[in-house]
Amino acid sequence: MAPKKSPKTHSPKEAKPPSSGSKKAAGGDAGAGTGAKYSAFTWLAVLALLGVWSSVAVVYFDIVDYDSVIARAQEFRSNFSQVLQGKLRAYDADGDGDFDAEDAKVLLGLKEKTSRGRGRGQPPEDGPAELARAQEPAEERSAYRRAARPPGEESAEERPVASTAENSPAMSEAEDADSEIQAAVPLPAFVEDDFVADDPRGDTEHLGGEDADAVDTSGVLVEEASSQETVVESAKDLTSSKWTREDGPSAEAEAEPRSEPVEAQSETAGESGGPPAVDSAKDDVTNSKSTQDEEAAKRTAADETKGKAKKKKAKLLNASDKSIKAELDAAEKLRKKGKVEAALRAFETLVQRHPESPRAHYGKAQAEDDLAEKQRSNDMLQKAIGSYGDAAELPDATPDLVRAALKRRAERQQFLGRMRGAVATLERLVQVFPEDVGLKNDLGVAYLLLGDNKGAKKVYEEVLAVAPGDGFAKVHYGFILKSENKIAESIPFLKEGLESGEPGTDDGRFYFHLGDALQRVGDQSAYRWYQLGHERGHFASVWQRSLYNVDGLKAQPWWTPNETGYTELVKALEKNWKTIRDEALAVMDRNTGQFVPEEENLREKGEWGQYTLWQQGKKSATSCQAAPKTCSLLERFPEATGCKRGQIKLSAMRPGTHVWPHTGPTNCRLRMHLGLVVPKRGCRIRCTDQTREWEEGKVLIFDDSFEHEVWQDADTLRLIFIVDVWHPQLTAYQRQTLSAI
Repeated sequence: MAPKKSPKTHSPKEAKPPSSGSKKAAGGDAGAGTGAKYSAFTWLAVLALLGVWSSVAVVYFDIVDYDSVIARAQEFRSNFSQVLQGKLRAYDADGDGDFDAEDAKVLLGLKEKTSRGRGRGQPPEDGPAELARAQEPAEERSAYRRAARPPGEESAEERPVASTAENSPAMSEAEDADSEIQAAVPLPAFVEDDFVADDPRGDTEHLGGEDADAVDTSGVLVEEASSQETVVESAKDLTSSKWTREDGPSAEAEAEPRSEPVEAQSETAGESGGPPAVDSAKDDVTNSKSTQDEEAAKRTAADETKGKAKKKKAKLLNASDKSIKAELDAAEKLRKKGKVEAALRAFETLVQRHPESPRAHYGKAQAEDDLAEKQRSNDMLQKAIGSYGDAAELPDATPDLVRAALKRRAERQQFLGRMRGAVATLERLVQVFPEDVGLKNDLGVAYLLLGDNKGAKKVYEEVLAVAPGDGFAKVHYGFILKSENKIAESIPFLKEGLESGEPGTDDGRFYFHLGDALQRVGDQSAYRWYQLGHERGHFASVWQRSLYNVDGLKAQPWWTPNETGYTELVKALEKNWKTIRDEALAVMDRNTGQFVPEEENLREKGEWGQYTLWQQGKKSATSCQAAPKTCSLLERFPEATGCKRGQIKLSAMRPGTHVWPHTGPTNCRLRMHLGLVVPKRGCRIRCTDQTREWEEGKVLIFDDSFEHEVWQDADTLRLIFIVDVWHPQLTAYQRQTLSAI
């Protein structure tokens, strides 16, 4: 047999053609044809060898995901070929000075690192300088939303885990928003920064401020962008709608036209305590802008201080966790890459092998949390809540891990409506970190969510005892005092809290209640705060201060039947007013006690009772039995009976009654008043700067999201029929999907 020739050293000139007697040359071209065959054979051999060695490498190294090794190399800005050649010493795990198969197994979590001290090729503990290190933000307190959603309403951002018929927990009942408008939102979600393999850690930052106050993709809260203004066309329209939206965020608002009522008012408006005259109003606006600038400067300084605090990194690994750091990193890498199921399996394996590892338990909880969102499963989320608790209760858990685990546990409990559980979790946090004022403030919010104002008040009193300048505690403490009808006492706390500009204080409800408190003590600076609330985007205007709104709806205080489009309903009410009156009087004669006293703290003095036939779009069968003709008449008008954000009721007001200036909770309805028993003089209603009187058998229509006020100075009873209807510009879909109020 002829000796094998090496193709590596022969040049084309040195290649000798086979002899004419060669079997390979028989019957064929002996010259150029041989060169072509030899070249093809060479390439086939190379490809075959590459395939063989690749197969051997996969089997021998047991490599399932080579991307992990590639990613490591890219993070250290190294060429992948260096990894294959064994020159990437930064990844040397066994101290032999190069990167080989054993090192790859350690990096992939398939083998534990050999304990032989730091070799010359071992990376330093802090890792290379090029690694980007996310900074830990300073603790931020739980914040209310920029404007509250209606009770019971859930936005897509707030509730990404869908409740199903099989696994939905029962939620607490919604409270009447028109009375106190005080429902708080769940605490912002705990969110980790981008994963850094050489320094795994937690992060208690609220995304985007809360994403204000912003919630992350794991399903807690996201701040909405500034709502787009709607310039009202009608000369009567007194608002430019940069306000809370319920139909989703919009682009940033353009410069908004001044439409606030700053002109001199009629005598009636003057006695009502309406906005001051032109000069005074301009001064107030100037002062508000000055105050706004000062608060902005304070917030800037606070942000700078916060930025410095962010340099401190959370420590989630205890001493024993550091020995399995590579495996923890690999599992966390899977979670960060969105491979949630694989990450959960990896962390479950780590928990089985290292049951005392707090970081493994915490990673398992995070993976379950992520999987709950992916599967939209409340059952899985409940498992995550349990796992967060397990991680925090382990004896060697680091303080940072305990804080992160319990905060996230409380947030997810609130998400599921487990308010008592959230309070218990936050109480535990406060016990572990008694000096942390921010955690106490969070606990106060949790008590408010639970409806325990006394518990919240006690917490904020404790906070103010040790931190008397804490703006968050002040504004919430003032809010609680006002709910207790301690009007004068609430004002300094609400005012100083808002002036502090601290996170969580710039909320429409606080402007709302401060202005209301000032109005009740006769302080005209109320309208300066309403103006500032409007400029901050919380109110549509100084006059229109509802908090649960749909953007773009026509806004004017008084309406005509033709403007509403509900002319048939108005005609039916006016045609049958005597029938409605007779049934109403019969109800009062039979049992005056069925007229429930107004319980929303809107009266300065007097007696005011109401008898409800429909509430939130639901008929009261018992009440309608006493007024069958009235209810039968209304059944024909779904714009009224189907208005989930309104009521249909009889309203009886005794002489000497005064109702404070106030606004309704939403711009989604209009309110009709049908006069049934109206004294000739002494009864009137003001909406913005226009005052009108009722007439028997006639309908008045106004938008109660604008400020209105009522006097009953007659000598006899005033009885009217109130019918709320959907705002005519709402679509059928909106009427169907908007939550009830």
